[in-house]
Parts: sequence; C-alpha cells; structure tokens
Amino acid sequence: MKMGTVPLLWFALFCSSLAFTACGAAGIRLELTHVDAKANLTVEERMRRAMARTQHRLVASMDGTAPIHWATSQYIAEYRIGDPPQQAEAIIDTGSNLVWTQCSGCQPNNCFSQNLPNYDPSQSSTAQAVACGDAACSLGSETRCTSDGTACEVLTSYGAGTIFGQLGTEEFTFGSEEVTLAFGCITATRLTQGSLDGASGIIGLGRGGLSIVSQLSDTKFAYCLTPYFTNTVDPSHLFVGSSAGLSPNNAPVTSVPFVANPTDDPYNTFYYLPLTGITVGETMLDIPAGAFDLRQVGPGQWAGTLIDSGSPFTTLVDVAYQALRDELARQLGDSLVQPPSQRFDLCVARMDMSRLVPSLVLHFGSGGGDLVVPPENYWAPVDTTTSCLMVFQSPDTTTTIGNFMQQDMHLLYDLANGMLSFQTEDCSSM
Repeated sequence: MKMGTVPLLWFALFCSSLAFTACGAAGIRLELTHVDAKANLTVEERMRRAMARTQHRLVASMDGTAPIHWATSQYIAEYRIGDPPQQAEAIIDTGSNLVWTQCSGCQPNNCFSQNLPNYDPSQSSTAQAVACGDAACSLGSETRCTSDGTACEVLTSYGAGTIFGQLGTEEFTFGSEEVTLAFGCITATRLTQGSLDGASGIIGLGRGGLSIVSQLSDTKFAYCLTPYFTNTVDPSHLFVGSSAGLSPNNAPVTSVPFVANPTDDPYNTFYYLPLTGITVGETMLDIPAGAFDLRQVGPGQWAGTLIDSGSPFTTLVDVAYQALRDELARQLGDSLVQPPSQRFDLCVARMDMSRLVPSLVLHFGSGGGDLVVPPENYWAPVDTTTSCLMVFQSPDTTTTIGNFMQQDMHLLYDLANGMLSFQTEDCSSM
C-alpha cells in the first residue's frame, strides 16, 4: 500500500473564491524529515520498519483499490494551518490527491492517534466550509454533496482503509509562505494501525483536481531524498515553483517523458513512466515486450510503471522480477550467502556489497534516456553482516519505482512539458 508519500508543497493565493489561481510567484524550499529521523534507531531497526511499511503496501495493493496507496510513505513535512496557526504534520505523497488533516471532531474510537493535537477549525478565523454548489466540491471523486444538499463531504477509500469528513478551505503556512487550499477536515477514519506514523494527515501531489498541484496550477516541483540507511539521517528537501530546478553540478541529466494518464482512469493520479527494459551489469534482461506498459487490466483498473515518492522499495511485475533475480544469482554465484529471513531472495556479505553487486540500468522509451542505479540504491544492509536485494515482486501487474531507488538523486517534475528529469546529487548538501 502506498502512501504514497513524498513530496510537494506549493505557493500561491486564492485571488477569488475557489478560483485556485496563483496571485504571486515565489519558490518554496522545504525540509522533509524521514519518519524515523527523530528516533534513535540503528540501520537494522530502520530496515525492519521500512520492510514492515512495504509489506503493508504489498498487502493493500491486492484489495482492488488503486494500485498504489499511501500507508508506507517515509517523509513528512511540518506546516501550520489556520489563523492563529496550529501545528500539523503531513506525509507528502505523489500518489494521491486530497489534502487532509484530522480535525477536533474526531473521537478517540473513530480516528488514529497522532503526534500533535487535532486541528480545531473553531479556533481559526480563516476556516470556511465548502458548500455543495461550490466549484471545489466537483473537483474530484473524493467529494460529494450531503443528502440534504447543505454541505460537501469527503469520503475516500485507500488501501489502508477509509477517511470521512467535510471539505473546507483554510490558510496553510509552509515556511514563510501562505496559501489558501481546499482540504478535507477529517472526523472519522478506518485506517491500518500506524499507517501515517503519527502524522496529522496527507498532502496529495497527484494529478487529480484536489491535489495541491492542480489547485494552484504550479508547473514544476523537485525533491532530493537523502540516503535512509545511514546512522545520521539528514533532512531531505522539496522545491516548488521558481525554486525547483536541477543543480549546476555538471552531473549528467536523464530526462523521461511521462506517459499520458488514461482518460477513463478513475484515479487519474499517478505519474506513469515508459519503462521498456532493465540491464544488470552488462546483461540486458530477457523481459517480454510490453511487461511495463500502461494497460487496462479490468473495468476502471490500470497497470503500468509508476514513480512513487511514498513507497520505500521498488516492486517489479513477476516476469521482470524473476529475470532480475535469476541474472543476479548467476552473476554473484558463490558470493551469495544465506538470507537471514525468508523475506529476502538474494544476499551477500555486507562488507562486499559495493564490490560485488553490479549497477542496474533502467531503459526508458518514447525518447527517454537511461537511468543508472548504483548498488546502494537497490541493495541494503539487513543486519550487521548481510546486505540483501531490496527490489521485490509486485503482487499485481504494476511496477513501482520506490524512494529507496531515488535516494541521492535530484528529481525535477516538469508538468508543463510532461517530463521527469533525474540528476545524481549529494542531497545532504542542498
């Protein structure tokens, strides 16, 4: 299940009621903190927690809802909501749309526990309810009119469960910048325990009408995720608007066009990529043509290749995973060691990982380039002596490029031109 979580916050103002038009142009630079950063955890403990999140995602993605959900995001942002401002924390998610937070109407038996007090709209002078007839109530599948037509409800199902509340507008403060957004004031949840890791809610960055991207009509954002499995967890960074761009560090840039979302996809959320093949070391994997293509697999159900800031580890469709595992086993041969758990297929001695494990190359079609993935972006330490392959078999027909494979890469989402660009970067120095 995804939670889809990494990254994006916007600057703009409402110029008129529910117009969602930016009145100014400024860039935002925002720190994103890994959910485990405040805990004194070893590398092995972080691995176990990330594995648990990935397992939650894999189970949830088989329940017939969207192919990827948000219960496994690893990065959060702190922000303020209302006037006077109230503190909140959100998991940042490129794989969902709605902006929402738990509100004071939540009862302990109806909502999940969070690190901060619930947002109380009665204490804010800028809180407003969205009426059934307002434009925002028709922006996405997440909203509907109440039966008596007096208000706009939020009701959304995810792999982790469901949320319910009212749609409102409120002033959000990210750093020094203020924006007015339509958001879900959530009063009831039925979510898998621990889905949000103590955060207050979600900030959705997908393609749907209620995401921040769509509400504020921004055309680019970028993020750079620091390596997770290190003893010091540095903050990652998100750049929005004019602050979003690649670094002048002379590192090569790989640019890949987004695949157009299907017009009848009810989620219309995800960032699909034209992955065509994978090379391991010097060997091109024998994967059937079309294995990664965007295609319909059922009524209203689509599969393809997604890039997701909120899923920890990459998952491949079965035929591709089997080819990857078999080729790595052939190349590593006698260097393979017994996995410490049945969750892992291939492992080597931790001290030998960087020397033995070959790089991966992801090949993109439609005029896209090749992305080289170093060993440390798809293998990781699982105990004090062992490193294992951290790519897993997808439970369905969707391939997901997770955030572990994206670490120490500067990613620029150019929505105006329909392009995603990758550049190698020391994200801790940004």
